[in-house]
This record gives sequence, C-alpha cells and structure tokens, in this order.
Amino acid sequence: MKIAVTYDNGNIFQHFGKTENFKVYETEDQKVVSSEVISSDGKGHGALAVLLEEQGVNVLICGGLGGGAQTALAEAGIEVCSGASGDADQAVESYLKGELASAGVNCDHHHGEGHSCGSHEEGHSCGSHEEGHSCGDSCGGGCGGCGGSQPQLTGRNVGKTCRTHYRGTFNDGTQFDSSYDRGEPLEFICGAGQMIRGFDAAVADMEVGQIIDVHLMPEDAYGMADPNAIFTMEIAQLPGSEDLTVGQQVYLSNQFGQPFPVKVTAKDEKNITFDANHEMAGKELNFKIELVEVK
Repeated sequence: MKIAVTYDNGNIFQHFGKTENFKVYETEDQKVVSSEVISSDGKGHGALAVLLEEQGVNVLICGGLGGGAQTALAEAGIEVCSGASGDADQAVESYLKGELASAGVNCDHHHGEGHSCGSHEEGHSCGSHEEGHSCGDSCGGGCGGCGGSQPQLTGRNVGKTCRTHYRGTFNDGTQFDSSYDRGEPLEFICGAGQMIRGFDAAVADMEVGQIIDVHLMPEDAYGMADPNAIFTMEIAQLPGSEDLTVGQQVYLSNQFGQPFPVKVTAKDEKNITFDANHEMAGKELNFKIELVEVK
C-alpha cells in the first residue's frame, strides 16, 4: 500500500491544492519500508489526483481540501484522511496503527475569543499522537521545523537528492530515532527545507561514504519553546475535552479551521492546559550521519 502526505519541511502541508511536494510512503505489513519526496509540479486539484493515481497511491493524508479535490480523489480511488497536521512521518505511523482515524478532539481555538468544538466526523479525523518522539521514516522528513528565513545553504550536495543513514540521540545518550534500525536510508533533497536546518547543513558538503557526528543546538533544530504556545481554557468551553488526560496529544483547530497538534499538560475540574510547542523544542540533538549516496 502507498500513502501520500502533503509535505512541507517534514510536516503535513495544510492546503492540498497548493502543496509543492508529496511524501510517498511504501508500506508492507503495516510498516513503512521506503519513502520518497516527489514534486507536485504546480498542478491543480484534479491533476494532483491524477498524479497520485499514477504513483499508485492508495491513501492521502492532508490538512484541508475542498469538495472538488475530494471528488477527484474519490474518482481516482484514493482514500482521504483530511484534517491532519504536524509531523508527516508520525501521522503515517498513526494511520498504520489505526489511530489516525480514531478522532481526538477537534476544537476551534484561537487565543482570545470564540471557542467552539466538537468531535471529528467519521473520515475527517486527525487522530492522537503517540507518546514519545520518533522522527518516523526520517529525521528530517520527520524532524521538520526548518527555519524558513535563514541564509541559503551552500555546498556540493545542495539541490541534490541525498540518501543518508543516521542515528539521533539526546545529550544523555538516549536514542530517539535511527534509520539504521529501520534498515532503510533517508532520502531527501539537500537544502530544500525537507530537513531541520542543522541536519541539512551537515550533509551539504559531505562526501559519499563519509560518517560524521554533529551536535545541534535548539536554534538549528526545533528552536526554543515558546511560552505563548502554552494556554489554558475552561473545560466547559471545549465539549469533549473533559475526557482528555494529562500527557495525551490531540489536535485542535484554529479560527481558520487549520488543525495543529497539542499536548495536555495540566487539568483540574474547571480548566485544561495545552502546550502547542513541538515536543523537541528547546532540546539539543546529536546525530551520527552517514552519506550513502548522492543522486
């Protein structure tokens, strides 16, 4: 089975018709065996459905899409799981585990006024995140969050398709992800914003066969945690939130209907607190990177 995700900087791009890339996952026995990033070539809704059909895609995971796109995808025989956001690799893993289709809470939240929420309708679920972090099929695919306004990368591999093996650890030595364990190198276009900035920069001037160790500060990974991304609401304002528990990760939606992942960090009889920071925000990361191939 092939799963396609609207893709941008390791995360799920929120507008199907405007996506510049898809990440296509080949799966067997409910596991990802390979993946690649393909360009949409600026095609429109109907043409995108044809493109995915030609790629043999069975399932599309995306943020929002309109009725025309839904019709085109249905005619192409492609199952749609819309309303998703956050890490693309994690979303695919959740889908394969049957968790992406189990609705969490879909709340319209924007800081200030106007809160409404309700449970997802069938077929439009964002699902809940798994505990812990996995960069999924890639630490770049998965470790999105690249800085958009940072200087352009330079190096012999920039603009080329690179295949790398890597192992990611925290400073205490705990491993959070490894392509070696999956037996499949990560493939990405160097400098195209598909990886976290520090990983991209490390690969930019490597030679095939070279193995390096890099230490990334938060600003070259997921940035520092933003205290403004932590907010408390009254449970009464969010029907369905009364069933949430501390530590649970779900999706909320902003005033524009765009879903985003949050984690429940505190809850009492009246209030519930969410943290919308990426779970890797503020953390220093270490990578062993091996450049396997440059295309």
